[in-house]
Amino acid sequence: MSAQIISGKEVSGQVRERLKKDVEQMKLQDPNFRPGLVVLQVGDRDDSNLYISMKLKAAAEIGINATHMRLPKTATEEEVLHSITEVNENSSVHGLIVQLPLDSNHKMDTEKVTNAVAPEKDVDGLTSINAGKLSRGDLGDCFIPCTPNGCMELIRQTGVSVAGKRAVVIGRSKIVGAPMHDLLLWNHATVTTCHSKTADLPGEVGKADILVVGIGKAEMVKGEWIKKGAVVIDCGINHIPDETKASGKRVVGDVHYTSAKEQAGFITPVPGGVGPMTVAMLMANTVLSAKRFLESHRPGKWNISYTKLNLQKPVPSDIAISRSCVPKPIDCLAREVGLLSDEVELYGKTKAKVQLSIMKRLQAQPDGKYVVVTGITPTPLGEGKSTTTIGLVQALGAHLKLNVFACVRQPSQGPTFGIKGGAAGGGYSQVIPMEEFNLHLTGDIHAITAANNLVAAAIDARMFHESTQSDKALYNRLVPLNGEQRKFSPIQINRLKKLGIEKTDPSTLTEEEITRFARLDMDPSSVTWHRVLDTNDRFLRKITIGQSPTEKGYTREAQFDITVASEIMAVLALTTSLQDMRQRLAKMVVATSRSGQPITTEDLGVSGALTVLMKDAIKPNLMQTLEGNPVFVHAGPFANIAHGNSSILADKIALKLVGPDGFVVTEAGFGADIGMEKFFNIKCRYSGLRPHVVVLVATVRALKMHGGGPTVTAGVPLPKEYIEENLQLLEKGCSNMRKQIENAQHFGVPVVVAVNGFKTDTEAELDLVCSMAKAAGAFDAVRCSHWAEAGAGAVALGQAVQRASEAPSKFQFLYDLELPIADKIRIIAQKIYGADDIELLPDAQHKVELYTKQGFSNLPICMAKTHLSLSHEADRKGVPTGFILPIRDIRASVGSGFLFPLVGTMPTIPGLPTRPCFYDIDLDPETEQVNGLF
Repeated sequence: MSAQIISGKEVSGQVRERLKKDVEQMKLQDPNFRPGLVVLQVGDRDDSNLYISMKLKAAAEIGINATHMRLPKTATEEEVLHSITEVNENSSVHGLIVQLPLDSNHKMDTEKVTNAVAPEKDVDGLTSINAGKLSRGDLGDCFIPCTPNGCMELIRQTGVSVAGKRAVVIGRSKIVGAPMHDLLLWNHATVTTCHSKTADLPGEVGKADILVVGIGKAEMVKGEWIKKGAVVIDCGINHIPDETKASGKRVVGDVHYTSAKEQAGFITPVPGGVGPMTVAMLMANTVLSAKRFLESHRPGKWNISYTKLNLQKPVPSDIAISRSCVPKPIDCLAREVGLLSDEVELYGKTKAKVQLSIMKRLQAQPDGKYVVVTGITPTPLGEGKSTTTIGLVQALGAHLKLNVFACVRQPSQGPTFGIKGGAAGGGYSQVIPMEEFNLHLTGDIHAITAANNLVAAAIDARMFHESTQSDKALYNRLVPLNGEQRKFSPIQINRLKKLGIEKTDPSTLTEEEITRFARLDMDPSSVTWHRVLDTNDRFLRKITIGQSPTEKGYTREAQFDITVASEIMAVLALTTSLQDMRQRLAKMVVATSRSGQPITTEDLGVSGALTVLMKDAIKPNLMQTLEGNPVFVHAGPFANIAHGNSSILADKIALKLVGPDGFVVTEAGFGADIGMEKFFNIKCRYSGLRPHVVVLVATVRALKMHGGGPTVTAGVPLPKEYIEENLQLLEKGCSNMRKQIENAQHFGVPVVVAVNGFKTDTEAELDLVCSMAKAAGAFDAVRCSHWAEAGAGAVALGQAVQRASEAPSKFQFLYDLELPIADKIRIIAQKIYGADDIELLPDAQHKVELYTKQGFSNLPICMAKTHLSLSHEADRKGVPTGFILPIRDIRASVGSGFLFPLVGTMPTIPGLPTRPCFYDIDLDPETEQVNGLF
């Protein structure tokens, strides 16, 4: 009786149908996901091209995104290895095949090339790591070479159990024989491998219940050698002469098929047996790799390790604590929180930038819970918002085992070298390393400085050139001859369209159109754009520029701001994509023309260059807390003249990474009346995000000051009111906390009060603050000791935030954007500050009319006032009443997307004190350690 034919075509068809369903299932999990395969070929061999076309066709049929990467015969080994590395680091590729042989003019080490493939993408199963895992029996943690894997699938189709059977493998190649031996062995067969040196090959073959032949010799195994009823798998592909065929030859296997099928129970034909299975199992390995990738990179599936701290008492200095903790390598932390290698740009060992491409990968994933940390009205005694932000994150992550990200602002270097020092939190709740955090970080602020000052240079240069040239000369220089022809740049085409001139040929403009195009005609007195520097320097608050004789008498008064006050910083914080940033940078208004038209950076022709300067700064910076939680440090706009919040992009990426059960904790600058109000009315408008919880930070000491406690002086011991129990003073000061709770409730978000404890606080004082907070409508109020105890000291706060995040939230904005400018200002003044009304002074009234005429009246409002009081007078603590809020002037940050009314006078570049912090800062030349920074 003849053997049953095992059809590889039929079985491979079944495998492909199964794989199609698997791919569809993956798409249900993530609509944007497709398994990716790259076939890398060196040279142009016809047989390789044929095999590759078969693989690409099968991949397309199953739904695999397959790419044929061709390298020429001239490619060197180094170039091949470089291409493999690029594919290894591409997260959209799950399988990489190096087509053998390598058809190069140069000598190639095939073993080195195949081993360069990342083991997790080695769907051919040829790397030493995958081969080693197979030989050890780790079948679930490796890729099995496709031909042996296909052979096993064909054996399974026979219904014959492998376990306990005698198996003989003829051939010991790395691609077929050796892995086939291992595969049969770990499926519990008793395996013999035969080869060219085997004595009595027919005798060995005759013992086999299962025979796999891959020796590369045409029809070598005869039918009479084979045990009756054996399963015969023929892997051979050989050509022998055959005059009956048009080609003069035909394909045969390593087994004499005609005689063997009379002995065997099951047999594979050649062709049509093992061949189709090899391609099918290659596809199966690619799909398996994609499944593994999806499983290991599920959003919200973190495998994070936390750093155990050795808490000291008394608590050492911030810098001593920071240096006592060894940070995790930042690439390790990135992997732990689900970032892929090609989504991370390393800046040394402790900081990295994250590519915006992650937003596309995770766009279908649900967001986590969104928490904003704010505070009572600040006092010189400090409330510890940054410390609370980090302490809460450490509690939620390291102690409550939830996925959590902190998103904080990058500090300016001005205060670092001036009077304030660093801004990384404090005690056992900080971002580390502190030196990196507070100095250059990854250069974002320097990029903003360069971009801002390029605009300033462009403004003055344009006014200078317009004042010294005729219309025609100016036009000819703006649109210079290139060869025999003038040509507009794309940004100049944009300006023509803005002017309503629908022409693209410079030679066709009329004289009137040339004048309108070439002359911005800026009024020097209307220039609102200032140069910036990330250093405290009071002598740059007012300067005169253009005093060199080369400027031909063109001088004007100007000023510097500190870099974090630049509108470009606010743009960075509020942008939602690279395209959005380009548009915002283009809309920035820098001056007004003499005819009253707003002049933008796009009109100046500089907006494209600004985007280039900012292309890296737009990527959030990844760092970590002392306990190993992830932190995004990104953007740091002033909290008085700008909105005082870290970037929308950092928050959005973090919300995707933590998953639906995780938390993102961000901080708003100054008190709830300043940073929180702007967080809701400006940041949340542009981000589309809706917060779940407000954490309001308060301290007993600061509340006593709001109750009328004495002023404090740096370097002088605190008055006794702040270090001794005084419930009457404290109760009076709680009015400020009550008002800030009310301010948060205007937006419909639950409030948790975090009472940041100090060792001088008494139980009665802490209890009083908590009870008064709850009476004022807070969802909860809890004591915290995270400064001294790290995350463990904020566990109660974390639990309260968890509960509050489940409470009903009816988020709403404070005002409608369509309201007149004055009405929006009045709503903020009355509802948030408690003012009776506002007073628009003449400059402010003029700006209301100007901005309404220019079409900017529907922008949100960003109040620029003192942060030290709810009113406009810094020395009025508690909850001032009965005041009129004076609006001195209003300015427009059109690119950022807000108007900022000026309440009183506010320096936009700080000065240095008599003894700045830099007196203590130095570098140890032996260890390169920064000393005296904190």
